[in-house]
Amino acid sequence: MGDSDTFHLLRAVALAREHLLLGHGGPFGAVVVRDGTVIGEGWNEVTSANDPSAHAEIMAIRRAAGAIGAFSLAGATIYASSEPCPMCLAAIYWARLDRLVFAATAAQATAIGFDDAMIYREIAKPAGERRLACTHLPLDEAEALFDEWLRKPDRIPY
Repeated sequence: MGDSDTFHLLRAVALAREHLLLGHGGPFGAVVVRDGTVIGEGWNEVTSANDPSAHAEIMAIRRAAGAIGAFSLAGATIYASSEPCPMCLAAIYWARLDRLVFAATAAQATAIGFDDAMIYREIAKPAGERRLACTHLPLDEAEALFDEWLRKPDRIPY
């Protein structure tokens, strides 16, 4: 890790502190950087936006993708004040980010009440064994929709 990694990670921590003090949500911040330029910043807005998906990393990814007008953030790095939760980690993969740099660990987040371990365990289970009631109800219409997607000549794979 170089000086620029430390610089951007400190910015993620500063965003977390600033928005924590403003009452926007939990102690989390994130910055997306490509080619040395910040293209998106985010902070936890779960409680202020009443949006359980408004985690810092998600918000930074949304803002970065909007800023560049593309869903792929290939070539970019995300800096997070804390190790991302399962949802944010999945979003980082979906956004095609090249790197993740984080400061606090999941164990440190767990120690202050943010325990993602249960979600990681649940994701690894087959649908029928999860705490969340999951019912598979196959529909021909759903399968036909997938076939329609495959035939769509102007589809954009992602």
